[in-house]
Amino acid sequence: MKVKKYLVLITLFILPIVAYLFFASGITNFGKLAILTNGVDDVVNMDGDATFKDNITVLGFLGNDPNNTNGNAFNLNQKIYKRFYAFKDFQFVMVMPKGMEEEAAELKKELGLLVDMSKWNFVFGDEKQINDFFNSLKTDIQLEDDLSTPYAFIIDKDLSLRGRSEDEEEATLYGFNATSVSELNNKMVDDVKIILAEYRLALKKNSADRQK
Repeated sequence: MKVKKYLVLITLFILPIVAYLFFASGITNFGKLAILTNGVDDVVNMDGDATFKDNITVLGFLGNDPNNTNGNAFNLNQKIYKRFYAFKDFQFVMVMPKGMEEEAAELKKELGLLVDMSKWNFVFGDEKQINDFFNSLKTDIQLEDDLSTPYAFIIDKDLSLRGRSEDEEEATLYGFNATSVSELNNKMVDDVKIILAEYRLALKKNSADRQK
C-alpha cells in the first residue's frame, strides 16, 4: 500500500514539476528566433490598411497571377493562420501589385469559408514599391517576374525579419516555402510558436517587474 501511495504522490506532484522545469529550460535555451534583418520597411506607404508595428506578422508576396500562388495562400491559411490567428497581435500581410484588388477580395472570400479572416490583410503597390520593399528584407531569395515568391516571412513587432541563422546543420533560413506542407508543419509552425512565446514571456516579465 505504501508503494502505491508513493507512486500516486509522484504522479500528482513530482512529474508535473519535472515537466514544468523541462519546458521552462527549453524556452530559455531555444526561446528566441535569430534576428536576420533589422529595419525592414513598413507597408504603411502601400495601398491598404496594415502596419508591422506592434504586430507579429507572417508576410507573403502573391504576385499578379493568382493561379500560381493561391495554393500557397491556402497552405499558409490552413497550416499557420488557422492555428495562430486568435492571438491578438498576430496577423497576415499579403503584398500584391496594384490592380489585383478584386482578385485579393475573391481569395479572401474563398479562404473565409474555412476561418475568420479578420487578421488577413492585403496591401498593394506598384512594381518599384514592391521590389524596393522586398529588397529591404535582405534575403537570399529573389522575387519572380510576376512579383511573387512561394516563401513566407516572419516579421516581429520591431520590424525585424526573424528566422534561423546558419549553423552546422543548415543554411540561414530567411523564409518558409509555402509550397511545402512539410516545411510549414515542421519548421514554420515551431518558429511562430517560439516568437509568440518570446513576446508572452517578455510581457509576463514586464508585468512582474512593475508589481515589485
